[in-house]
Amino acid sequence: MMKRRWILTGIAALVALVAQAQKFGYVDTKYILSHMESYVAAQKEVNDLSSQWQKEIEAKYEAVEKLEKAYQAEKILLTQEMRTKREQEIADKRLEAKDMQKAKFGVEGELFKKREELVKPLQDEIYEAIKEVSSQLGLMVVFDKASHSNMLYTNPKHDISDKVLKKMGLTPGETMDEEEKEEKEEGEKEPGSRDGGSKQTTPPGKGQTPTRTGERPPGGGVRDQQ
Repeated sequence: MMKRRWILTGIAALVALVAQAQKFGYVDTKYILSHMESYVAAQKEVNDLSSQWQKEIEAKYEAVEKLEKAYQAEKILLTQEMRTKREQEIADKRLEAKDMQKAKFGVEGELFKKREELVKPLQDEIYEAIKEVSSQLGLMVVFDKASHSNMLYTNPKHDISDKVLKKMGLTPGETMDEEEKEEKEEGEKEPGSRDGGSKQTTPPGKGQTPTRTGERPPGGGVRDQQ
């Protein structure tokens, strides 16, 4: 019994030593993506498509409402055959609007596929850079801070995001989204309107809580029209 206890203690100690020997790090893929012009362009394209399709769908629903109101106003004057025909027309138009909404914004809809088409190559590029940096630093596990994991604390010295950016040929630094860029440009054109456009911004993603372990970095989300 005593011998078995010593064996179990030895195994536990060995596991602890191995765990201590392993090196961990994390990245912030949202911060990294914010440095990539191709991501900003992809995001804009997805947003523009989403806005366009949303307007088309809303127009279809508005057309259905007009048909419905017109039918209700004239219903008393119509024969049963005419009523049936009008009701079927309204039902068909409503189904057409619903089908378009599902086709464009459904789980496997065109917007999802377009986002996947534009963003996945960027995710793969980041993933390859992370693999190279992790190999150089001897890291066993890399977390993604942008994916909201249950990690409650991270030490900045383990953040390899800037190293990944350099590996990708990008320069780390403060970034801003498209809306903030437009606001700053407007402020520079109209001095005094926004303090001369001197508003400072913080790198996106910094200060957020990290996420799942050992996975390929997600795209951050770009939800345009969720």
